Amino acid sequence: MALFAPVISPGDPSTYLNALNQPPSEEHILGIDPLGRDVFALTVWGARITLTIGFGTAALAILIATTVGLIAGYFRGIVDDLLVLLMNLFLVVPGLPLLIVLSAYLRASTATVIFALALTGWAFHARIIRSMTLSLREKDYVAASIVAGESNFVIIFRQILPNLINLIVGGFIGTSIYGIAASTALSYLGLVKMTDISWGTNLFYAQNGNALLLGAWWVFIPSGFLVALSALGLAWINFGMDEITNPRLRSERELRKVLRKTKMRQTRVTPFVPRKY
Repeated sequence: MALFAPVISPGDPSTYLNALNQPPSEEHILGIDPLGRDVFALTVWGARITLTIGFGTAALAILIATTVGLIAGYFRGIVDDLLVLLMNLFLVVPGLPLLIVLSAYLRASTATVIFALALTGWAFHARIIRSMTLSLREKDYVAASIVAGESNFVIIFRQILPNLINLIVGGFIGTSIYGIAASTALSYLGLVKMTDISWGTNLFYAQNGNALLLGAWWVFIPSGFLVALSALGLAWINFGMDEITNPRLRSERELRKVLRKTKMRQTRVTPFVPRKY
């Protein structure tokens, strides 16, 4: 929907119509908001900025987390101590107040929101990657690479990083959910560029237009529903990826299939045929 927004809803979604707060009709399938704009167009075009912020935040945050976690876990010593101190600092600082301060003092734009969200969302995943790197560094194949004289760069990116792909993918999806939800919250509070159309700004104008008090459910339900649906879909993808990449979960799933087939065979009842005497 976000990619094909110009095809699904051509034209300018900010165009003002000659009506206010109108319920859904044949001409406007999701109605008109308190400012006189088509809600369907706002919902379709709002997916672009919201999902861009979500996936952009995930990409930047996971890049920082992977880099810091690998360096801290591999080199250890004073480097590890300093980076762990930095991680703990960002974990201790409350996320929402920091986001509000960054958004208020930085120039409001999509890139600013992505930077602010990534800055507050990388530390948790960095600690996880550092812990796994500490464990992988003690493996025999890493020790063999060190003895063979391979450089630290080669060991990190050829021996350790491939074993962290499942954590990186899971962190990316989880941070995408965080980016979508947090950007919606910032937009709802009016701390972003309000001329940009997103699901959060749709909810902001719905609140300012007293849509809830007026019973104009068609104004705030579409954007709110899609935020929840996006988070739910990404969470399901994360669970599915975890079952595929995690050997323990994969073996448990295969065991459940075997047990299910065995149970089905045991419950089959052969038809009773009376004997003739």
